[in-house]
Amino acid sequence: MTPRIDVIGLAVSDMAASLAFYGRLGLVFPEGAENEPHVEAELPGGLRLALDTEETIRSFHAGWRPPSGGGRASLAFLCDSPAEVDSVYEELVGAGHHGELKPWDAVWGMRYAVVHDPDGNGVDLFARLPGEPVPAQ
Repeated sequence: MTPRIDVIGLAVSDMAASLAFYGRLGLVFPEGAENEPHVEAELPGGLRLALDTEETIRSFHAGWRPPSGGGRASLAFLCDSPAEVDSVYEELVGAGHHGELKPWDAVWGMRYAVVHDPDGNGVDLFARLPGEPVPAQ
């Protein structure tokens, strides 16, 4: 048997704030999840995004501390169009989230932007620019 990726996990300091942020990006969490120490959302393709409070992580790993700095990992959300990149970025920044990089047309043929979730994780928003080829899979 070969191990396969099944869950992407994030440690969160404020479950309700994280649920609101990722909910704005279309993820669906169970009703009442803001009161839970661990929640999951199904992602396309069968993956899951798991959010665990810092307290939950410390319950089984007493010496764990939230990392300082950041920038080592990010999540990337595909948008339907360059205009959607711009509108989602504006919606998230308008809701008080830090806009790291305003939308721009990247040299690799995509409209790109970066915002931070409530814990400072980078979240990329992107869409192919018109006329750019679809990458091979």
